[in-house]
Amino acid sequence: MKSRIGHIYIYASDLEKSYQFYKKFLGYLDYRQNFKSKKFFAFIKDGTSIFFEQAPKDHLNDGYHRRRIGLNHLAFRVDSKEEVDRFNNDFLNANDIKTLYNTPKPFPKYEKGYYAVYFEDPDRIKLEVVYYP
Repeated sequence: MKSRIGHIYIYASDLEKSYQFYKKFLGYLDYRQNFKSKKFFAFIKDGTSIFFEQAPKDHLNDGYHRRRIGLNHLAFRVDSKEEVDRFNNDFLNANDIKTLYNTPKPFPKYEKGYYAVYFEDPDRIKLEVVYYP
């Protein structure tokens, strides 16, 4: 059976702040916005949607941490090492977004040719733009 991710659904602590971030980030990666309301927004590319909703107030106390049970990070695969570098220069640096782990750089321990840049969204959800053969 063939399958692919249909959608990803993420709660945000500040929906408008997340919208401003993801509008730029996902727009850079050619996702298009397909819905926005006061309660949530969504972007889509190649049949995969990413939805964002305002987290309920009674769930904001602990915040997000990638070491807790649940999502660790989202990786967006691109077609070359040069695209990772271009993303770093044209998007991350241009928007003063700090990278994690002194990236971009190769990660041969993951796979030969693996090259990535890591960074965080406004809620500290780890994001990755990656190339691997």
